[in-house]
Amino acid sequence: MCKTPAVKAAHKRLIGDQAFLITGLGLGFTLTIQITTLTAGDFADVYAIITTISRFFALTGSYLSIIGLLLIARIPWVENALGHDRLVVWHRKAMPYALYMITLHVLLVALGYAGSEGKIVGQELWIMVTTYPWMLPAFAGFVLLAMAGITSYKTVRNKINYETWWVIHLYTYLGVALSFMHQILTGGMFIGHPLNRAYWICLYLAVVIAIVMWRIAIPTLRSLRHKLKLSKVVVEGPGVVSMHISGREILKLRAQGGQFFNWRFLTKDRWHESHPFSLSAAPTNTELRFTVKALGDSTSDFINLPIGTRVIIEGPYGIFTRDIAQQFKHVTLIGGGVGITPLLAIIDEFPDETKIDLLYRARSEDDLVLKEELNKIARNRPVRVHFLVGSRTDYPINENTIKRYAPWFVESDVYVCGPESLIDDVIEACKSAGIPKDRVHHETFLYHAK
Repeated sequence: MCKTPAVKAAHKRLIGDQAFLITGLGLGFTLTIQITTLTAGDFADVYAIITTISRFFALTGSYLSIIGLLLIARIPWVENALGHDRLVVWHRKAMPYALYMITLHVLLVALGYAGSEGKIVGQELWIMVTTYPWMLPAFAGFVLLAMAGITSYKTVRNKINYETWWVIHLYTYLGVALSFMHQILTGGMFIGHPLNRAYWICLYLAVVIAIVMWRIAIPTLRSLRHKLKLSKVVVEGPGVVSMHISGREILKLRAQGGQFFNWRFLTKDRWHESHPFSLSAAPTNTELRFTVKALGDSTSDFINLPIGTRVIIEGPYGIFTRDIAQQFKHVTLIGGGVGITPLLAIIDEFPDETKIDLLYRARSEDDLVLKEELNKIARNRPVRVHFLVGSRTDYPINENTIKRYAPWFVESDVYVCGPESLIDDVIEACKSAGIPKDRVHHETFLYHAK
């Protein structure tokens, strides 16, 4: 029996509530094992209290870092229910707090030990790092986490290309791993408490298994089973190419228009790179397609990839699909720049009788991606395509502009994909028009990991 939108929404809320409940219970249990192992010595003087507080920060920060990695482990039923974008937002919120707390732990434990031993804080920190068991790897892990945190700030991220950002964030895994032995062997809540230690080890093991299974093993096996390879590269315009990936029984991947994959091309200089791109056409049983605009990084060289290159994919990810629509009678699609690609793929998923208005915002004609394909769709289906080419002054994205081109705007499900500024404008226009939030669907077309 087909689930109604209301039932689907309730199911997603239930999974979200369960995720929050499990996370909260885990944090509560984590703090409990710290509290129940405290002794009188932990409050002997002000420096002992500072050291004790530092351990609370260490345990909480470590727990949040584990949860942060679990959020992006690509667990299928969680991704499908909550959506990749939402999980990434939660990841982005958890990891900074993890870093702040671990930083406070480092500073406070150095202060507490220095005060107890009558040393300068810097001197004590050096002694701890160079002489205490497993402290040097733990400190190295802290530095790696700090690097990932710094490069996550928008001002820094905008100055580096995607590949650099991605590689730096891979070291987050190493950073968390390097601190593990230090925690197990020197943490007062674990020494002499085998059950506490078993809990902490199982927590780390669960994350490792999830990451290895859903980010490495299953994607690799599925890609090999479906025999995915690059079959064609089509130049769509200045700096824009469509990559056609052929394979067998591709529909068994259960991908939908609007979703995205992480794509990895197995050449000697690209096998380690993973790029997130949305499908630009609904998948067929023999082909997937994505369309990319050169951004100044290695995506500029996609056109030079050898035909026949094997491809490894992670996905499909995202809930920016037809299934989240509350009704199929009227749909308004609004895209900006290369953000038009998932919208183009979504069109194929709607019934032929659905009335669709597509507004495509671009600064110039050269920025229009797949224009001829859109025109062809408009000739063959009840889809009205409106190219809004020019400055924001010429085509301000507000309620009046959208209504001018989409007469069913107020009754529509609204999909928008593009830069954050465009999404913000559309959300405000929908709010002004009185469109309920559950009929407004959006995806930011930047780093999917942003």
